[in-house]
Amino acid sequence: MSHAEWAESRRMWERARRSLSGGVSTGLRAAAKPHPLFFSGGAGATLTDVDGHVYIDYVLGWGPNILGHGNPRLVAAVTDQITRGATYGAGHRFEIEAAEALLALYPDFDRVLWSNTGTEANLAALRIARAATGRQRFVKFTGHYHGWSDTMLLGYRRFADDGGVVAETRGQAPEALAQLELVPWGDAESLRIVLENSADIAAVVLEPVLCNSGVIAPPPGFLETVRELCTAHGVVLVFDEVITGLRIARGGAVERFGVVPDLVVLAKAIAGGLTLAAIVGSAELLDLTQQGVTHAGTYNGNPLVLAAAVATMAELGEEGVYEDFERRGARLADGLRGALAAAGIVGAVNQMGPVVQFAFGVTQVSDTRDFFAADQARYDRLAVALLARGIYVMPGGRLYLSTAHTDEQIDATIAAFVDALANE
Repeated sequence: MSHAEWAESRRMWERARRSLSGGVSTGLRAAAKPHPLFFSGGAGATLTDVDGHVYIDYVLGWGPNILGHGNPRLVAAVTDQITRGATYGAGHRFEIEAAEALLALYPDFDRVLWSNTGTEANLAALRIARAATGRQRFVKFTGHYHGWSDTMLLGYRRFADDGGVVAETRGQAPEALAQLELVPWGDAESLRIVLENSADIAAVVLEPVLCNSGVIAPPPGFLETVRELCTAHGVVLVFDEVITGLRIARGGAVERFGVVPDLVVLAKAIAGGLTLAAIVGSAELLDLTQQGVTHAGTYNGNPLVLAAAVATMAELGEEGVYEDFERRGARLADGLRGALAAAGIVGAVNQMGPVVQFAFGVTQVSDTRDFFAADQARYDRLAVALLARGIYVMPGGRLYLSTAHTDEQIDATIAAFVDALANE
């Protein structure tokens, strides 16, 4: 398959550039190689592009499609609800059913707040933490992503050599930088120093598994220490489980690691591909939204997405789902390590349940320095070679598995990696 064989995608992209900035609906897609692709549909773990090529899909909509494409239970729920209306601006049974199902997965908590995106929900969590503590500033960790807002898009890909905070994007409000303390991921002592020397920290916000920058597990005992420090200093601990929630365990990182934060932010997998986010937490914190803390949104908790959420959680509750995620994730990760070894290429592969990270040029990805040192340009070339072999992956090296992926598809993917690496 040559680049010319994506001719229809290229024509559509060029047409899109006349009406959409960059020809895409989110800026990250503009960097896709050889150019943004356009798709006509999906089925199970596969996607078909407008040129008729079928791919095994490890992008999964950048994570939300945890059930794959066209899952029958999800389709039935959404199809039934859309005939009854997309949104009411009022209460309905799915609000209750979805909240009860979610709290069953996170039994340490009392309440759910519905939102639409991870960016929105993280901002709401920070507002609640500020209201609860009477403080303003917050701590986050290098390489962690909590959405694209001015407040939280800091320390993700850009920071000063001394670890200081710098603007991440043009147009970012400079006062946002003053609200943040940036700490190296996994460095409990640096966090301790910050909390002991600042009386104005409302929250510590983190990805419990650093999925956005390397699929890096927390160092042993780190989450427990963060929990202890936040408790000792009266700071609200927020787990951003936009990626890990309902993915690395039914109850996400809280279940997997046994550390209970004060608030958990969820999105992506929670509604099987429809736009939904949530905050789960204690009644003491979340009921502040009935005590002067504004939490709003026209589309919050609409019946269409919550019907999808109920169906998604039911599907993920089937016997063996998470055991299969672990087994198939390990099968893919082991196969990719074998492909690197067979080609004699230096690289590393991380895996946590159905999330896998592939990196060139480093022997391990155990902290953000390793991740940023990886050869991303080489991976971009590999991604194009994989497209030509029927494998669709996102930039950056992260691969997602769904409930629809099969062992045979994973084995075909490993064979494609072996062939692509052998023919670099």
